[in-house]
Amino acid sequence: MAASSPLLALGRRDNFADVKAAEAGDALTIACLAAGDDDALADAFDRFGPSVYRAAMNVLGQGSAAQDVVQDVFVDLWSHPERFDPAAGTLRGFLVLLARRRSVDILRSELRRIARQERHHRLVPTPRPPSPCEQVTDADAANAVRTAVSMLPEGQRRVVELAYFQGLSCREVARIAGIPEGTAKSRLRLARAKLESALDRQLLESW
Repeated sequence: MAASSPLLALGRRDNFADVKAAEAGDALTIACLAAGDDDALADAFDRFGPSVYRAAMNVLGQGSAAQDVVQDVFVDLWSHPERFDPAAGTLRGFLVLLARRRSVDILRSELRRIARQERHHRLVPTPRPPSPCEQVTDADAANAVRTAVSMLPEGQRRVVELAYFQGLSCREVARIAGIPEGTAKSRLRLARAKLESALDRQLLESW
């Protein structure tokens, strides 16, 4: 039997030394994380972050989603460093596996969400478009309301436009109008009362 090559033997020794060095580094990192060492987390992120990101990208194909996975993986490492089992492999391999599992979970969740939306669209009937007569009626009602609003005093007209035409809350109306919130509410009540007396009440029910 031919003797083993000296270069091959040397390569094996180097690989063994690299593995032992990686194991020692992983053990030290986990010990520091367990002790609450922030620098250990930063070091782990610098060493393994690119590999974790690539693993997430391979599954998700989206940079923003992959970045979220990276954050989740390292938060989990920080919170539960004891979950790493050095007998099962390297810390890099452990984190990459976490990234893949998390990415698959996200992908499955997104697929379920899409399926739910499709079922909802199939079950909910498409709303009937308004008839020409209804469109004219709606336009007439909107014009009547706007005409009545334009006849309000300036202060009341301003809060009505902000609250009902722009959909702002009373607090936002008060801030933009530069008045106390109580004043804004009072003006809205007065404006509503005047509009109800000037318009058919049915016009205001959906307003």
